[in-house]
Amino acid sequence: MIPRKPTLLLTLFALLVLVFMNAPTVVVVLASFTKTSYLTVPPQGWTLDWFSEVLTDRGYRRAISTSLTLAAGATALSILLGTAASYALHHRLVRGRDAILSLVMAPLVFPAVVIGVALLQYISMLGFRGQFWILMLAHVLITLPYVVRSAMSSLTGLNPQLEEAAMVLGSNRFEAFRLVTLPLLKPGLVAGGIFSFVTSLDNVPVTIFLLTPRQTTLPVKIFASVEHGVDPSIAAASTLLVAGTAIALILAQKWVSFTRFF
Repeated sequence: MIPRKPTLLLTLFALLVLVFMNAPTVVVVLASFTKTSYLTVPPQGWTLDWFSEVLTDRGYRRAISTSLTLAAGATALSILLGTAASYALHHRLVRGRDAILSLVMAPLVFPAVVIGVALLQYISMLGFRGQFWILMLAHVLITLPYVVRSAMSSLTGLNPQLEEAAMVLGSNRFEAFRLVTLPLLKPGLVAGGIFSFVTSLDNVPVTIFLLTPRQTTLPVKIFASVEHGVDPSIAAASTLLVAGTAIALILAQKWVSFTRFF
């Protein structure tokens, strides 16, 4: 029987760690509601004016639009490519499976700054810098591992005889995959897609190296704005970003328990 005292100490330690990790986010959220023109916590009065300023500012709206478009496009491509890659790798339809899988997962290991600098040098050498589709492909590079990892976890738990039975009954391999395997992969693809969307939406280290002066995303704009001083509008923009990320993660947990994939 486990002693009660160590359990209480462990719980208290876990709570302290959670408070320490989330305290900066709570401070930013509270500061975004203050009536003053400077950051103060606790807020001196409550107002939504700073959120209104962010949503009516042309620069912020352009940054939000770019971020959402970029994240949605990168997520869609990651799901498409990740589904095909995970299926081929799981069924060993290509040679060098382990080497290919290691390359696909490499962005999870390498520091994001290193990836950003490497992409900047390579893309500049090719003369494609400043193209939006290049930026989207860069985001696919860093989001693809999440889809592949979750999809392969789903494939590992599937009974291969289901697809074989469909082919015995007259379906070709593609039809068996589309009608049998793909619906069963939906939980893993949803989890991987939401993680990909959040990763792309929040990314700064890779994005900041590939943007032109005329382009910006919401995280990069927040990062750049801090250099000119911090005011509640930056806190409001950060709160919107935090809220969007939290909603995506809550939906992921509601639709499919992503803890089984990560």
